[in-house]
Amino acid sequence: MKRIIIILFVLLLLVSCNNKPTQDNTGNNTPTQGCDIVDDCGDDDVKASHLNFKEAYEALNGKSNSSGKAHRNISIDENNPFVEVDASEIVKKIENKETFYVYIGDEMCPWCRSVIESAIELAQQANIEKIYYVQIWDDDGNEVVRDQYKYEDGKLNKTVEGIEAYHQLLKYWDSVLEDYTLSDENDNEIEVGEKRIYAPNFVYVVNGEATRFTTGISSMQEDAREELTDEMIQDTKQQFSEFFGLN
Repeated sequence: MKRIIIILFVLLLLVSCNNKPTQDNTGNNTPTQGCDIVDDCGDDDVKASHLNFKEAYEALNGKSNSSGKAHRNISIDENNPFVEVDASEIVKKIENKETFYVYIGDEMCPWCRSVIESAIELAQQANIEKIYYVQIWDDDGNEVVRDQYKYEDGKLNKTVEGIEAYHQLLKYWDSVLEDYTLSDENDNEIEVGEKRIYAPNFVYVVNGEATRFTTGISSMQEDAREELTDEMIQDTKQQFSEFFGLN
């Protein structure tokens, strides 16, 4: 009889261990059958995008580019609104007549690093929950979206062919984009003959139409890596305040 009782007790322990909750990717204990409320299960992809954006931008803090120029140190709020997508997704949203915000840039772009903290701060003040983010370069700094031209020996040469989605965006955003220009050896401005999506470019699209545009860059800032003064930062914040409709 004692042997039977001991065996039953051991079996009960084994059953109990096999029914312990497991840990999900957030570190929270969740039952093996899945989440029981939406807050535990929802928006994993969006949250991952936010963390990836933060990690990508902060990963360059304390580092320099291939030319030895130091990257600006920045701090990205974990609750930032940026969700990375391909340029083709932006084209689809335009053609579907959607309303949304989009940021074209890159963590390696020094001008982008000058304005991104202010962009996040003002977007949060305006309760902007999502801004689509399109990267212009790969991990090695190569163009992956846009056309690239060089002016050599008195003529323009296209060195990189932009993707189809980029050419579509140039057409859809023609009214807000700047002209693509280069400088020759004498610093003369050369017109390429097409529009350009520079970095950073922020665009607000309403029912498929580009209605507001900004770079966020202060007119007082002459160098992408110079120390930002309070006046520069306030100028940048004013631009984003207008862009996000706070004024």
